[in-house]
Amino acid sequence: MTKLWRLGAGIALLGAASLAFAEFPDKPVTLVVPFAAGGPSDKIARDLAEALRKPLGGQTVIIENSAGAGGTIGSARVARAAPDGYTLLVHHIGMATAPALYRKLSYKVPEDFETLGLINEAPSVVIGKPTLAANNFGELRQWIASSGGKVNLANAGLGSASHLCGLMFQ
Repeated sequence: MTKLWRLGAGIALLGAASLAFAEFPDKPVTLVVPFAAGGPSDKIARDLAEALRKPLGGQTVIIENSAGAGGTIGSARVARAAPDGYTLLVHHIGMATAPALYRKLSYKVPEDFETLGLINEAPSVVIGKPTLAANNFGELRQWIASSGGKVNLANAGLGSASHLCGLMFQ
């Protein structure tokens, strides 16, 4: 190699090294919500985005709703994203139930993700008509057991927390 070529390569490497140590974040951060806008996960993500702006030095935090297939479409998008911290997933229990519900996921839980933390907890409630023949949870369980399978339970969808709670009555 010539001295000039080595000098040029060295200067180029020094420039590349400064890029490797760029401050995070130097571009917008995207929070992917794998559900439609307006739902509880979307609201939580929007609150989180607002809370993140200050510690991220005022950087823009984008909410991207990528709904469908019980949250698996948005989850797959994040699994395919570069592991650079600029694309994050705001999910719920569906992340844990998806592998049991869908045969061919394009990602692996938990291998394709890094858990950053818990951002909220949500209680579950059971609601019935005022004329329901039960005044507490124990009486409700007895009433359902004696109904001969004629009780309908509503839930937010397959694999959701409300679906899993409903399964406890079977």
